[in-house]
Amino acid sequence: MNALLRRGVARVGIPCVWRGKRFSSRDEAAESNRGTPMLRHLTYKIKSTGPITVAEYMKEVLTNPAKGYYVHHDMLGEKGDFITSPEISQIFGELLGIWFISEWMASGKSPAFQLVELGPGRGTLTGDILRVFSQLGSVLKACDISIHLVEVSQKLSEIQALTLTEEKLPLERDAESLVYMKGVTKSGLPVSWYRDLKDVPKGCSFYLAHEFFDALPVHKFQKTSQGWREVLVDIDPQVPDKLRFVLAPCATPAEAFIRHDEGRDHVEVCPDAGIIIQDLSERIALTGGAALIADYGHDGTKADTFRGFRGHQLHDVLIAPGTADLTADVDFSYLRRMAQGKVASLGPVEQRTFLKNMGIDVRLQVLLDKADEPSAKQQLLQGYDMLMNPQKMGERFNFFALLPHQRLHDASQERNACQSKTPASPVAGFDELVWQ
Repeated sequence: MNALLRRGVARVGIPCVWRGKRFSSRDEAAESNRGTPMLRHLTYKIKSTGPITVAEYMKEVLTNPAKGYYVHHDMLGEKGDFITSPEISQIFGELLGIWFISEWMASGKSPAFQLVELGPGRGTLTGDILRVFSQLGSVLKACDISIHLVEVSQKLSEIQALTLTEEKLPLERDAESLVYMKGVTKSGLPVSWYRDLKDVPKGCSFYLAHEFFDALPVHKFQKTSQGWREVLVDIDPQVPDKLRFVLAPCATPAEAFIRHDEGRDHVEVCPDAGIIIQDLSERIALTGGAALIADYGHDGTKADTFRGFRGHQLHDVLIAPGTADLTADVDFSYLRRMAQGKVASLGPVEQRTFLKNMGIDVRLQVLLDKADEPSAKQQLLQGYDMLMNPQKMGERFNFFALLPHQRLHDASQERNACQSKTPASPVAGFDELVWQ
């Protein structure tokens, strides 16, 4: 709990070549860089094709099937490289479970729905949500619920299975199928694993993406006297086993994603996020449900946010690729634009505001009253402080939601707006939680 959190450390600017400097590294970091399998792979790739985009660099480092960081590492927890909110306090997942039930009720109590999580980590968050579902079984008893997890990491999917299912119940595995693993949760709900959102069956679904969008590959651009130029990753000609940033000599295709009225001089764009948001928007508009996105980010105001984390510390993104997490802040204004008015969007709102609206203070007091040991009380209070403190995660994380237009009372006036106004019908978290 005392370790620096991946999302809780102060954002710092790392010197980059487009600012007239290269990444600075300690001698031991440079030594660890030599011989890294991912570095050798990237070096061969760059020598063959020339400098690669930052997006391609992130994709290779994080999700390469043979050497990718996410594919073969259990990076979560105090022994990993970062800790997420569900690992800090059970209250976080419990309140998200309440959010999904609240939205299910407000949208008409459909007879069945799918709970779909993108990038489920260790399965802790889904587990906490399912515990709430079980505790409120009388509310959900007439609803047919199934769990669908989108996960590219085989290692993490195995950990998720241990978290969510009884080990005595065998899992069905089929590496060649779009559904590569199936099982039954401890509460008896069917759970399935997929590698891609497009493989999840369409139907009334409630989607969750917690610290998912920040890991998607971003293209980086710098404004120059010749116009926008994309930032690329190249081999340092003076140090053959070291990477560096360079600027593309001319315009690149990804430049089309930059807005004509962009006022910043450095921009990060994530086309993959846009594709996923469009898919979610189409699904929600067609079959109902909602999407809740929780991540650290900004509303189109920040510039250079690309950074790495290793052992709960900031880590140079070009050093020892494949051994550290790479991340960039989510641009919620971009997500809103990519929804293209097909659904209503709410947020972003700061995490402390969202959780307070969800009743975190009431839930904390209930758990404190039930806790017998002083150590348990202290852990609850420390977790609350980490989630709510503006200097920790309270203002660094944001919540953002996609909802069907018909969910809002004044939908007819807002259908053509990219961002909906404050809804007349309260949406939990974005307004104070109201049970109907």
